[in-house]
Formats: sequence, structure tokens, C-alpha cells
Amino acid sequence: MVKSKKICFVTAIPMTVEVFLIDVIKALVERNDVTIITKTDDPAFIKRYGLDIKVLPVKIERKIAPIKDVAALWQLYRYFRGFSFDLVHSLTPKAGLLSMMAALFAHIPIRIHTFTGQVWATKKGTKRCLLKSMDRLIVLCATHVLADSPSQADFLIAEGVVKGESIMVLGNGSISGVDTERFSMDLKARYDIRESFGINKEDVVFFFLGRLNPEKGLIDLAHAFARLKEKYKGIHLIVAGPDEDDIGRRMSGICKEGLHIVGVTYEPERFMSASDVFVLPSYREGFGLSIIEAASVGIPAIGSKIYGITDAIVDGETGLLFEPGDVDSLASQMELMMMRPDLREKMGMAAKERVKREFSRKTMIDAYMTFYMDLFR
Repeated sequence: MVKSKKICFVTAIPMTVEVFLIDVIKALVERNDVTIITKTDDPAFIKRYGLDIKVLPVKIERKIAPIKDVAALWQLYRYFRGFSFDLVHSLTPKAGLLSMMAALFAHIPIRIHTFTGQVWATKKGTKRCLLKSMDRLIVLCATHVLADSPSQADFLIAEGVVKGESIMVLGNGSISGVDTERFSMDLKARYDIRESFGINKEDVVFFFLGRLNPEKGLIDLAHAFARLKEKYKGIHLIVAGPDEDDIGRRMSGICKEGLHIVGVTYEPERFMSASDVFVLPSYREGFGLSIIEAASVGIPAIGSKIYGITDAIVDGETGLLFEPGDVDSLASQMELMMMRPDLREKMGMAAKERVKREFSRKTMIDAYMTFYMDLFR
């Protein structure tokens, strides 16, 4: 039997832990000592999930901040030396850069980073080179590198960030898979949410879930929806997630009617149940977990044709793809979904079956456990 190991997860924000890692941690704590390091003022947040484990706060800034970054690097190094972890696993770019460097300096034997999307993918010039070099440094410092989608792994290989034989994708992709019991159609939630927003039973509802920032393509979505709203009355757009760049106000200036911005939600499955089509018009994405969560509810998706999303949507089968930034194409795909309830139903059923077959939470947890145990052996 593998002896208990000391495992540390490092993320820039607690939400990454809450969305992706809770079930993985619950499986690991049965035989291992697990610690979380993240930027938080509430280390007790993990107790809400029935976990009694250490949470160590470190101020990891998402943007480049040299003085704060050096301070965070030093604090991570002290934690790693003090606790003598057997394994450090990081997610998100800045957390990966700082923790992989600190773990190398502290001689942590197993150093894992999961790539969840590249900040530099949409950049140009010096900024792209700088950010890309940071990802290369992560790879140099890590002993094992994961990507959360096959197409993202291919992108990293093609860009020369990592060699093909040194990057893995667990299962069929995603970080944590989908809890298919939680993400299932809730007819009461569908009725309650629609009633609260004044949405009629026969109206078509589009739904976006994620961080509200320019790279999610939300301004494109607002323009596409506004065009459709000029032609059709019975359509609505619900947008949920933390607003990072005043995107909600900008969208409201474009969409005069039918737009509902709800902010952060810890019950996205309820809004998915109230919706008919999920929309993710991102310019960059690691995998698009929200797409397969919506699929588990039986909701088809429209997404931009970029790496990550192309793993989450089978074009023409579980949803529709369009070229990123093409507002005309996005509006056309939304109109097609709106006018074809039979197509929505067919694609929604196919999407749900695919999630059960390829992306269940149990499948991913088993893949993680096999991966960790093989490393420890």
C-alpha cells in the first residue's frame, strides 16, 4: 500500500479550488495530508465543503507585479521548505510560475503544473514573447506537465513551449469532469428563474457563465444578441460571473432589452436549467468546462472555434462553432438555434450522452488517483 504523502495545491484564487479541485481533494485526503495555498482572506472557506485541511494564504497577483511577485515567491519557498511536501501541484499561470520555481528551489521531488489556457495566445509582439517565456520557465521547473484538453496540448507543442512526450492529458480532458447528478435538468429552477426575470415559457434563453472580461468575447456576444433582439422579441441573454473589467455596464449599453446580468453564482446549474442554449464566444480558453456542465443539463452550446472549446463541442452534433470575433457568424448561429427547437433538443441530448460517456466526474477522479499513485510508486 502507498504510504500517506504530503500534497500541496497552489492556485491564484480560491474559486479555482472550489470549481475544479474539491472532489479531487476529497479523494486524496482519505490517505494523504493535503494543503491548499491560495490568495485568500478567509482560510476557513474550505470548511464549507466538509474539508478540515490546512489553507495557507499567499498574495499571488494574477497580473505582473514584480515586487509582490518576489514577495510571494519567497513566501512559497518558506512554506515548501517548512512543510517538506512530497508533491506540489499548481493551476493558473501566475501560481504555476511562482510555485514551480519555489518548489524547485525547495527541492520538492514531484512538481506538477496544469495548463488551463495561455494568456499569451491572443497577444502580439514583446508581450507575447514575455508571457510565452514564462510558460517555458514553468515547464523547465516542473517535473510533470498536464494540459486540460488535447487541443491545448497540441497548441503548446506546436508553439515550442513543451515537447510532445512530456505533456499529458488526464482522461478525455477538463480538470475535474462533471458532477452529472448536480448538473441535471431542474424544472422547478427553470420555472422559478424565468418567472423572476419575466421570461415567458416559450421564450428562448441564451446563457453565458464565466469571468466577465474582454477575452471572453462578451462585447461580440452583446452585439450579436442586440441584432437578434431588433428582429425577435421572445429572446433573452443571462450573463453570470465576476465582472473584472466593467463589462456588464458596457454590455448593458449595447443591449437595451432582454439582458440579465446576475454576477457571481454558486448555483450555475439552476441558470443552465432555465436556459436553452449555452454561449461561449471566447478568444482563448483552456477547455470550456462550463460547456460540458451545460451539456450535462441537456443544453447545446455555441462556441468559438479555438483550442479547448473544440474539445468541448462536437460541431454540428453537440453544438455549433464559429470563428472567434465574427459577430455575423455568431448572430447567425444564435438565430439558427433560436428558430430550430428540434435542433436544440437533438444536440442537447447528444451533448448529455457524450458527457456521461466521456466527462463524468468519476472518470476524472479515477484518472487523477491513478496518475498520483503511479508517481508515488
